[in-house]
Amino acid sequence: MQESIPTSIGTLGALKASGYKSISIKEELRKNLIRKLRAGEDVFPGIYGYEDTVIPDLERAILSRHNVLLLGLRGQAKTRIARMMVHLLDEYIPAIAGTDLNDDPFNPLSRQAKDIIAENGDDTLIVWIHRKDRYAEKLATPDVSVADLIGDVDPIKAANLRLAYSNERVIHFGLIPRANRSIFVINELPDLQPRIQVALFNILQEGDIQIRGFKLRLQLDIQFVFTANPEDYTNRGSIVTPLKDRIESQILTHYPKSIEISRQITEQEANISSEAQKRVFIPEVMRDLVEQVSVEARKSEYVDQKSGVSARLTITALENLVSAAELRALINNEESVYARIGDLWGIIPSLTGKIELVYEGEQEGPAIVAQNLLGKAIRSRFAEFFPDPEQAKRKGKDSPYTHVAKWFGSGNTADLMSDLSNKQYADVLNGIPGLKDLVKRYFPRTNDEEQLFLMEFVLHGMAEFSLIGKNRLERGLQFQDLMSGLFSKGGFDNDEELDEEPWDK
Repeated sequence: MQESIPTSIGTLGALKASGYKSISIKEELRKNLIRKLRAGEDVFPGIYGYEDTVIPDLERAILSRHNVLLLGLRGQAKTRIARMMVHLLDEYIPAIAGTDLNDDPFNPLSRQAKDIIAENGDDTLIVWIHRKDRYAEKLATPDVSVADLIGDVDPIKAANLRLAYSNERVIHFGLIPRANRSIFVINELPDLQPRIQVALFNILQEGDIQIRGFKLRLQLDIQFVFTANPEDYTNRGSIVTPLKDRIESQILTHYPKSIEISRQITEQEANISSEAQKRVFIPEVMRDLVEQVSVEARKSEYVDQKSGVSARLTITALENLVSAAELRALINNEESVYARIGDLWGIIPSLTGKIELVYEGEQEGPAIVAQNLLGKAIRSRFAEFFPDPEQAKRKGKDSPYTHVAKWFGSGNTADLMSDLSNKQYADVLNGIPGLKDLVKRYFPRTNDEEQLFLMEFVLHGMAEFSLIGKNRLERGLQFQDLMSGLFSKGGFDNDEELDEEPWDK
């Protein structure tokens, strides 16, 4: 990096005397990447799960001086990665003052810059551009025009300057030329109309632009980064083949490959107030359950897998989970609360807006699909803490869940409302015979809060494995005998024996 060049230099002559040498932006990115790698620095801090896949691919692309297409489903940090490339730029670069194209003092492109140098020579004024100002981003939409991106003739400028339309100075440059010597990002590239994508051919291949028949040969110096969902994502559009051919490196992004990585991302990005963090304690298993919901969504037959399930789902879900527990604390005027399994139903609004459903899912309804995902997440994680209920069904009366299930089988119910105080919550759970003993058997060293949490976890796990029933109430959940629930739905004949344990059915 040419950090040693003083930004106090204000004229072209002084810049020449300083020994400054300009390089292209791709060489600049390459040079600074090499410096960071040799120093052992983290090139893309805060990007988790891509250490062995996306990041090495991107580093190779930068070393190769390639334009880049980041291809992947939504919520895979594509835009974030593009924005972080700014940190691979020099802190400041010089440009000719008063020009539209960030003209290099040693290699001016625009007629405006050339005229300024011709008039002022070594006294031409220099400005210094910070790296944060060398990033431009455009969201591709169907209404984007060639004039927006490339430029067009400006009749008002022509009239004010009394110039003919054939004069180069009447051109109003678009976003891309104005991003000369910068990183330019086009998000959702397939949304650009094909004729607009065609307008990018020359910029990518030859580095020049064409505007309304002007014979311009502006060798723009731009690092392009494009982002896109897979072409079969929707019927919105696709990347035209010749354009894709001109983008040198296509890098495939992906979702986190483990719960641990997903948790790192969620906890880094979740916006939880310091007050809520002090008031609400979230057990580790609850954090894993939030992540497991997205895992279940990404393999659910009700969810459109081509659309993807964004990492934003778990981020907003964790925020809502904390808020559900905090709301309960505020209602009951309690200083601190322990998150409960039932609080997961408070994250449903975070799920319904983040998943695209296939036809079968639409028939079920987004709220029902969301509840099913919560149930599957609990089912997936439960056997990591307690004996597999599937095996318990086969054991019959020797099952560790027998005593609890028999209590519900006797017609008892347990209502866990969402706004129960800590004392009321404890009273409900402690009132279920055998439940505390079951938890103590497998977790003998837990404190009171952990014990109550695991007791509720057992109820949810038993319900998901059909050892007991669970109904959604207006303000909470009710646990009951599975048989009575099935009878109410006409699931069994009245002459069946009811004194056997549920797992014998």
